[in-house]
Amino acid sequence: MLYYSGFTRRIGDVDDGSTVTDFLPAERARGITIQSAAVTFQWPPLVAISVAQSEAPRSQIPHTVNLIDTPGHADFTFEVIRSLRILDGAVCILDGVAGVEAQTEKVWAQASSWNIPRIVFVNKLDREGAAFERTVREIGSRLRGWPAVCQIPWWVGANRRFTGVGDVINLCALKWAEGGDGKTIEHFTLEALKKEDPELRTELIKARTALVEVLCGQDEALLEKWLECDDNSLAIPAQAITDSLRRCVIGSPGRLIPVFAGASFRNIGVQPLLDAVNNLLPDPTERPDPEIALGPLNGNLSDLLQGKLSIVQSGTKQLTKRPVTPKALVSNIGGCALAFKVVNDARRGVLVYIRVYSGSINRNAVLWNTNLHVTERAQRLLQMQASDAIEISHIQAGQIGVIAGLKHARTGDTLMSYAGVNPKGGPPTPLNSLQLRPIEIPPPVFFAAIEPHSLSEEKNVADTLAILLREDPSLHVDIDEESGQMLLSGMGELHLEIARDRLVNDFKAKATMGNIEISYRECVISKTETNRVVFDREVAGKKGKAGCDATSAPLVETTGEIPYTEYRDGNAITTRILLPSEIVTSEEPSTLSPELSLDSIQQALTNGAVAALARGPRRGFPLHASHITLTFDFTKDFFGPDTTTAAISSAARLATQATLKGGVEKDTIGLMEPVMNVVINCDEASLGAIVHDLSSARGGHVLSLENDADDISGVEDRPVIDTKKIYAPPDPFASGRGGVDSAGPGQQRHITARVPLKEMVGYLKHLRSLTAGRGTFVMSVDKFERLSGPREKAV
Repeated sequence: MLYYSGFTRRIGDVDDGSTVTDFLPAERARGITIQSAAVTFQWPPLVAISVAQSEAPRSQIPHTVNLIDTPGHADFTFEVIRSLRILDGAVCILDGVAGVEAQTEKVWAQASSWNIPRIVFVNKLDREGAAFERTVREIGSRLRGWPAVCQIPWWVGANRRFTGVGDVINLCALKWAEGGDGKTIEHFTLEALKKEDPELRTELIKARTALVEVLCGQDEALLEKWLECDDNSLAIPAQAITDSLRRCVIGSPGRLIPVFAGASFRNIGVQPLLDAVNNLLPDPTERPDPEIALGPLNGNLSDLLQGKLSIVQSGTKQLTKRPVTPKALVSNIGGCALAFKVVNDARRGVLVYIRVYSGSINRNAVLWNTNLHVTERAQRLLQMQASDAIEISHIQAGQIGVIAGLKHARTGDTLMSYAGVNPKGGPPTPLNSLQLRPIEIPPPVFFAAIEPHSLSEEKNVADTLAILLREDPSLHVDIDEESGQMLLSGMGELHLEIARDRLVNDFKAKATMGNIEISYRECVISKTETNRVVFDREVAGKKGKAGCDATSAPLVETTGEIPYTEYRDGNAITTRILLPSEIVTSEEPSTLSPELSLDSIQQALTNGAVAALARGPRRGFPLHASHITLTFDFTKDFFGPDTTTAAISSAARLATQATLKGGVEKDTIGLMEPVMNVVINCDEASLGAIVHDLSSARGGHVLSLENDADDISGVEDRPVIDTKKIYAPPDPFASGRGGVDSAGPGQQRHITARVPLKEMVGYLKHLRSLTAGRGTFVMSVDKFERLSGPREKAV
């Protein structure tokens, strides 16, 4: 696309690592896209205009195209989500050999949730085993939309070589020169095809009839045109069909799917696809109005700018005599934009990618960040050309651009330029919280530990991770309080591997990625004997003496509160203080020294027990679900002025440790492990394999199996399309696989289960292999559960 639009002088190639938009070293080494890249170009090129623009079709009038190249790998799904959030239209590229893959279904569902108009380009038709017919049928069965075949492949010779496409809309054929750069194209009319390839001509007429039939079912205007032409599909003008396709694509995205064909490795079919982008996909003014939130008030941006939303100014002091009307408030908004991506560029510093939704963002404008409530100045504005950039003076509504050097902006923040903005307080009260619909971040599913090489390196690694997290919010960093490990979590193994590469190679942090330590717990299984300990020792040169009784038992859930009980970290600590009878009867307890009140004794006993519970007697894991009862008897355990709170605390700690040690000797201390709530989403076909794997191999309990009522796939509400009614040209060497998938991917199912965390480490890889890449899962911590005999041995 960049080559034909005159943006580059040579065609980049994934295999040679010379592509424009895949410019990261990791992308070139692996031959895949890892981060989305933005490029702006003109199509058609400004040089190529000869037709008077008034009567020219859309595809011949130069349009500015902002192109974002997004990844296809499941691990980088967040890159797709944040790009989809700001797009007006999308080209979905399918592999002509593999057909509709698992990740295509996911991305299609994400695009459906944003109502994005889409067209499909079936690529790689030059490869062995390419099957255009099967792919078109899969579009119907898996993406639940009617495929409108706008181009059919042109196969030539005995070995059916792919040389061009038949254009169904314009009723002609286009043939590309063998081995060229794709700029030499031969054009054949229906007449010329009688000689050149009568078979293609017959198929082209069939395809035209099928296309008109599909469109008549969706668009009444074309139906009228068809009736005017006496039901003759070939007599309908090409422009009428293009207009009808455009109405269907923009009016109900995803219901009708225009399909185009080509092979980008042989440079076939790219220019007609660019024409289709101009002809069929919407410009920014044809998209629904952006949704906004103003505190509790929800509405549309254009309603706000036209003063239709009733906003009430609150909390501001009126210093002028003339009150400010809502219309005057709104008229000061110079521009409104959404930051959808943050990148750390080695040469240019922090680059914030924005999409402007109203007005324009000018160079040196003061921008108010409505999420963080800070002002920043847009000192440099750039138009990105993948890894290169051009300085520009302003970014207009509908355009994508970059602001260099913002310190605070993150993905999903709304930036607003406001005339006469107060640097500290921002715009007047209701407007300073104006937010465009934010970008949702999917929960992480894959975890690994990051280990700095030394203590001195820890801060550097943490700072570098903070930079990575600002760039990619789908990464999460947690410090595990148990093991002290720094845990990095993301969307998959490759995602974390790339994050580690950037950490070590780009930011030169000294750290390695290791396995996760699972934090186990210990618990009391049955009641232990009472242990009495008398603490008698000097503490910091001061004599201390106190006694205490302790006993431990498993924590039983009770409905009411137990008196004098504190709950800490999943344990209960009950303190009983026995006072001599004469103290109880007198109004003021006389034998208590001034430093020792009943409250302070109780607090000291609790603190001592908490310290003892932090390390269990069996393996040094903290205790959980245990109930400790401490008794402090004044007649036995109080030793006058020597009994201080520190001594009582130490006595409680030693007594608790002693009673727990007694439990180990009698084998009444068990181990517990964290158990996760897991919700797995899969199709009917792989349900049995997943349930069997969870319950037999992973020691999990399946709680429920549900049909997908929540419309997870985003297309479930659409009726299942009968693939027999879909038109697709026959494949030259059809292997009979065309009908294999005609029933569609089947019902989506939810499996809710509880599985030990140990078994969920690295589960994503396993799930993808069980479900042919279609399964997804989310998990959250449920609670700690006691280990069974065989699992305890394994640990």
